[in-house]
Amino acid sequence: QVQLVESGGGLVQVGGSLRLSCAVSGDSFSSRAMGWFRQAPGKEREFIAAIDGGAGSTYYTDSLEGRFTISRDNAKNTVYLQMSNLKPDDTAIYYCAQRPSYSARRLVHEYDIWGQGTQVTVSS
Repeated sequence: QVQLVESGGGLVQVGGSLRLSCAVSGDSFSSRAMGWFRQAPGKEREFIAAIDGGAGSTYYTDSLEGRFTISRDNAKNTVYLQMSNLKPDDTAIYYCAQRPSYSARRLVHEYDIWGQGTQVTVSS
């Protein structure tokens, strides 16, 4: 059974940086698209970034591109989200997710395996 475990969240000041990691168990990681999403209190879960399987073309929500960078290390079965210049509006629970496909997508329902989430809090 595939499991996703996020880490790296925490409390950071405005303008700071964090790198989130998502460790994935199982043998199929390199051929699966991965995504990062976030959910703030009272809001719907929203797409942040995704990466194709293999060498990994990347995709971002327009408002976050330039501050957030997704990457993957297939040798370590891990996907990362580097976040910089963090703002209070970035406060949310951050989730990684895996698609049953090589190609990344932006919609929540297109991902079938999810991690438990990691809290990111940006303080001013």
